Amino acid sequence: MSFLEVLPLVFVMIAGPQILSAIFLATSERWRRNSVAFVGGAAVSITLVVTITYLFSTGTIGQRASNTTLSAIVVVALLLAMVHTYRTRATSKPPRWMGRLETATPRFSFRLGFLLMGFFPTDVLTSVTVGSYLAARNAPWTDAVPFILLTLLVLALPSLTLVAFGERAEAVLPKIRDWMNTNSWIVSEVVILFFIAMSLNNLLG
Repeated sequence: MSFLEVLPLVFVMIAGPQILSAIFLATSERWRRNSVAFVGGAAVSITLVVTITYLFSTGTIGQRASNTTLSAIVVVALLLAMVHTYRTRATSKPPRWMGRLETATPRFSFRLGFLLMGFFPTDVLTSVTVGSYLAARNAPWTDAVPFILLTLLVLALPSLTLVAFGERAEAVLPKIRDWMNTNSWIVSEVVILFFIAMSLNNLLG
């Protein structure tokens, strides 16, 4: 997969509670261990989903007609999701578990990374897309490595920023965290737009 193909997929993987969780953990009491555990859990789950999909995909699922129908349904569903997200933006709240992140343990952080990146709907769909894409083209599994590594790198950026910039990052990260927490609906809309663009590409390509 080329960099231009990987980058939008990586953005979809981390946009939303994923990157917000990484920022929260980077500002937690045990941020070093928590961040490493979070990225480790994410690495395990992303690799598992991509690998399982790759191994079990036949490469023949869905011919042109069925692909077109599915893409059209997905576009309509995503448009409805955009409308719903916008209409409920004033009452949208972050998940309850986010309140535990500032006092999280490494064990909790690992489990969170594993579950978020392996079972969150957009992440599952994206990882499955990567695995089936490679299998359908008889490409080696190793072609998924850039996607996995770049996703993990972005998840690690908040903690890496702390390591590189120290006190300056400590002052900026909480502000970014609070903005994303308050404007989570905007992040959701951007993610949905990416999926619409990907679905339209399949529909019109």
